[in-house]
Amino acid sequence: MEQAVGVGQAKGHGHGNALAHITVNEKPVTMPKGMATGLEIKQAAIAQGVEIQPNFVLELDKKNEKNKIIGDEDKIELHDGMAFTAIRNDDNS
Repeated sequence: MEQAVGVGQAKGHGHGNALAHITVNEKPVTMPKGMATGLEIKQAAIAQGVEIQPNFVLELDKKNEKNKIIGDEDKIELHDGMAFTAIRNDDNS
């Protein structure tokens, strides 16, 4: 896809030139480093082809700890290598 060439690689456009390479449901997603909300992470993942919906529950995958739910309004500092899982919100507890 020609439109994707150079996307996010331009330098000198504010503070958005540093990118975080993360995964959502084991699929690669690229976002600007810095603070992002759970909803922004899901929206970026959807825009980059991850098959999830905006109403899915987003969890930060923590290697040796319990995963942490990231709400739509919760802000998290993004950096390379972070992994998230987005799952259907089955509210049948």
